[in-house]
Amino acid sequence: MDALLLIPIALPVLCGVLLLVSSFREGPSTRGARGTGRNEGSKISMKEEESEVGGFPSRTGGGGLAARKGQALSEGESSLSEEESPAAGETAATGNDTEKGKAPEAKSPAPENSSAAGSREKGRAGLCAYVSIALGLSAVLALTAAWTGDREIKLFTLLDTIPVYFRIDAVGRLFVTVVSVIWILSMIFAFVYMRHEGKEKRYFGFYLILYGILVAFDFSGNLVTMYLFYELTTLVSMPLVLHNGKRESVMAALKYLFYSMCGAYGGLFGIFFLYRYSDSLTFTAGGTLNPAAVQGHEGILLIAVFAAILGFGAKAGMVPLHAWLPTAHPVAPSPASAVLSGIIVKSGVLAVVRVVYYIVGADFLRGTWVQQAWMGLALLTVFMGSMLAYREQVFKKRLAYSTVSQVSYIMFGLSLLTRDAFTGAMLHVAVHAVVKCGLFLTAGVFVYYFNYTKAEELVGIGKRMPKMLWCYLLLSLTLVGIPPTGGFVSKWYLAQGALQSGTGIFAWLGPVVLLVSALLTAGYLLPVAMKGFFPGGTASAADEELSPVRKSDCRKEPSPAMLLPLVILAALAVLAGIFPGALIQYVSEIASSVL
Repeated sequence: MDALLLIPIALPVLCGVLLLVSSFREGPSTRGARGTGRNEGSKISMKEEESEVGGFPSRTGGGGLAARKGQALSEGESSLSEEESPAAGETAATGNDTEKGKAPEAKSPAPENSSAAGSREKGRAGLCAYVSIALGLSAVLALTAAWTGDREIKLFTLLDTIPVYFRIDAVGRLFVTVVSVIWILSMIFAFVYMRHEGKEKRYFGFYLILYGILVAFDFSGNLVTMYLFYELTTLVSMPLVLHNGKRESVMAALKYLFYSMCGAYGGLFGIFFLYRYSDSLTFTAGGTLNPAAVQGHEGILLIAVFAAILGFGAKAGMVPLHAWLPTAHPVAPSPASAVLSGIIVKSGVLAVVRVVYYIVGADFLRGTWVQQAWMGLALLTVFMGSMLAYREQVFKKRLAYSTVSQVSYIMFGLSLLTRDAFTGAMLHVAVHAVVKCGLFLTAGVFVYYFNYTKAEELVGIGKRMPKMLWCYLLLSLTLVGIPPTGGFVSKWYLAQGALQSGTGIFAWLGPVVLLVSALLTAGYLLPVAMKGFFPGGTASAADEELSPVRKSDCRKEPSPAMLLPLVILAALAVLAGIFPGALIQYVSEIASSVL
């Protein structure tokens, strides 16, 4: 018994529940959600005033917020909040006067009661402090428990031989570390960004609960405990997708729920058979299958394992259950998209790792039709995701298709069943989490300040936000796999693992597909940075309208609380390639234990 394992699980869940209760008691909050209309009123100059409250900026203007005026009025808001842009009121007034045939008159929003504004900002500062302390303490305790020795605890027993059981091992340490780092950085960004979306208490309530569930998922000691928290991960992350409550968000959340649940049932089907043919469902490096029980039943067991791989692969975005990703990411708040793409999809990866390498064993699958089908689906997903991302113009949807492709790099590495490939897959888990979190946060900057959602609208953005765009460029180079970034190291090991795998056509087809995908990745990520820094002197009239920089030559970086996570993530992506030794050694030891 080691109660230290339970504290980082229970603490964020409890703190999150208290936030949700508080938000429900307050009743419906003002939405503050961004306008989705593509109108001129939303494309205004970024000149705005910012006052620091609790270390985070209080916006009194901004381009992305301008389109919210009409939406706020339709929802019954009686006055302009301090987050809305004065330009939005001017736009609305101009439109009304034009309809009446009158000359437009400039109007200013009514001044807000200073005591009410001060009280609201104190409440926000208190919320930020509460969430920071709760998540920071939980993350410290989770990392302390993970890296200070082997621990285990059994909560209760479902059946005579199936306990709900937590135990720390090497894979769990890696995943909980990645989760904690990404969760904290996304939290810092969200403190500013969620002013843009509203309903902050509800968002951070589910955010804290989800962190506790992910820690429990990473620390699961057997297959049934892992499945329990896998399902909870889906249920608690779903409210992050439908946060703004619009119809498209609700439908996207339902699609996410449907795909995830269908996949989970495939995983459950596999668990039923693994329970019958294994000595134990406790995770053991190399597997726990009972050779005597399996003999003569290999066919049905292979079907069950393939069902589990396909089922848990749904959360990882592997074909054929991948379609929820490009639907859910564009409608979720950008910090939520960052953790969905960086972390939540990795829960499917970890579930597959646990089934294949800790219950079934690599030797049972090597050379079977299951391995062949798994490799084929993974490579198909890599290529298809890259092609769809290359063709997509909506920036967040482009990044979502990129996630479909990049996570299947990991799935392909796992399917090869070799040490180098497994090492590359685990390296890519960490690298992709860092990179994709950073890329979605940059998309959040574009939405927050400009309400710009398409790649073509970002021409010249580097003149306005050079530091932010440099971070984007470094993250993009990492995802492409350019040395000396972390993406190059992980993809090197994946290619080497494929070439040494002895899997026939897949031994050379794999590296070819990975190379083609890398070229496509460069094609859909790097032009944003190139046109952002070098818009060109012969831009068309349409480009002049789309480019925010040509509205004003002034420089304006994002808020420090938004820029800091991007700088840290970009630095981590590069440092993982310059100093990869410790991480490579750690994951190589895991590979040696399971293969």
